[in-house]
Amino acid sequence: MSSVSFAQESKPPPPPVEKPKIPKSKPDYSLLPKNPKKATILSAILPGAGQIYNGKSWKVPLIYGGLITDVYFINFNNRRYQIFKQALADFDDELPNDFPSLNRDGLVRNVNYWRKSRDLTYLVLVGIYALNLIDANVDAHLSGFDVSDDIALKIEPHYESFSSNNKSVGLSLKLNF
Repeated sequence: MSSVSFAQESKPPPPPVEKPKIPKSKPDYSLLPKNPKKATILSAILPGAGQIYNGKSWKVPLIYGGLITDVYFINFNNRRYQIFKQALADFDDELPNDFPSLNRDGLVRNVNYWRKSRDLTYLVLVGIYALNLIDANVDAHLSGFDVSDDIALKIEPHYESFSSNNKSVGLSLKLNF
């Protein structure tokens, strides 16, 4: 007698073997003198605080100088935008405006120009803030990097003998650290 089996009658597949879950390891910053995560959080809360934490307090005036300058230009561009926007509204209402020599197209161009300039300075503000965060993080990562004067690359003459009658003369590069 022959044995006939159908797919429904076959042996059930073995249960799937569960692979042990390996927990994702967090980066170990314990070997670094400064913690990059802490430096970044400090700079996110108060711009420049991460630089002070990293011992680079000379960067703080640069950060605040950039932020204050950008806020000034945001205010300047916004005032010009508002002036031309009001002049355009007055022109449309057939009221006298501050720019009698400009027609409607000139006013529209100025409104668009000052609005774009204001919006661009907002992006520059975000860029300065982001650079503050990146600088604090990178500086903390590099805090363990050895930059001592002991690191040197020297070029020295080199003499080597392979056998009694086979000798080699040349230059060697030596890295001392």
